Amino acid sequence: MTLKQRRIKITVGSVQVSATLNGCRTADLLWAALPITGSASTWGGEIYFRTPVSMPEEDANETFPMGAVAYWPPGQALCLFFGRTPASRGDEIRMASPGNLLGAIEGDPRVLKSVPSGAAVTVERA
Repeated sequence: MTLKQRRIKITVGSVQVSATLNGCRTADLLWAALPITGSASTWGGEIYFRTPVSMPEEDANETFPMGAVAYWPPGQALCLFFGRTPASRGDEIRMASPGNLLGAIEGDPRVLKSVPSGAAVTVERA
């Protein structure tokens, strides 16, 4: 399996999505740390949760495409984007501060809208 084909399964509450990770160093560290469990927090159209990964900004961005899987360095958090956040301007999807793009959710990420804050999260290799 090449780096570009690394797939993960993310279970948040009763919702499950798959995603593909890119080849960045942060994605390498996340892949090596799997499986990860945690508790989901919501922030508008974003679900995030703390991980054991510690990584600084890496080609960081503040805006992300719908369905992005990203890493937020200040919170050591994995972020799943399915819509606008409180920091968004217009229709963009904006993180609270710059973060690292790790990959993309396969399919429609809006299925995550039903996930409540506090839901159990498991991220594992698919």
